[in-house]
Amino acid sequence: MHLRPWRQSDARVLVESCLDPDIQHWNRPGQLTIGAAREKIARWKQRWHSEEAAIWAVAPEDDDKPVGLIGLADLDLRGGSGEFVYWLLPAGRGRGAMVNATLAISQWAFESLGLHRLRITHSVANTASCRAAAKAGFALEGTMRSALLHADGWHDEHLHARIQDDAGPS
Repeated sequence: MHLRPWRQSDARVLVESCLDPDIQHWNRPGQLTIGAAREKIARWKQRWHSEEAAIWAVAPEDDDKPVGLIGLADLDLRGGSGEFVYWLLPAGRGRGAMVNATLAISQWAFESLGLHRLRITHSVANTASCRAAAKAGFALEGTMRSALLHADGWHDEHLHARIQDDAGPS
């Protein structure tokens, strides 16, 4: 897998991602039209230029069609922190893609941006996100009670974090 910017030509993949039951449940993206997906991709580019977020497509090396999304959506350069967002379509799951992408972006954020702290939050019921966070060296710091509203009600969320000085995964 490799990371690359989202392109306007990826709008259909973004629309399809909103139809995936797991992505719909854990990320609450709502439904998108092609036009709305293109607008979202344009906003990601704008947020990159304004240093508010860094969002990439996750795509197989042998096929440039995205199978996932990863990024730092709550980027605070002055405060030295950022929060990961990510999802994978079924075609990208089960191959360690999210762990590898999280490791790559963490290295970039710490070394190139000089960030101090990165975090991942997810529903305690989302065991796949929990495994990915732990494998990428993000320590579980605690549980935030009733922190995020999903379609099936309020969920407790795990908070994982990695600090620049942490050794990383073992």
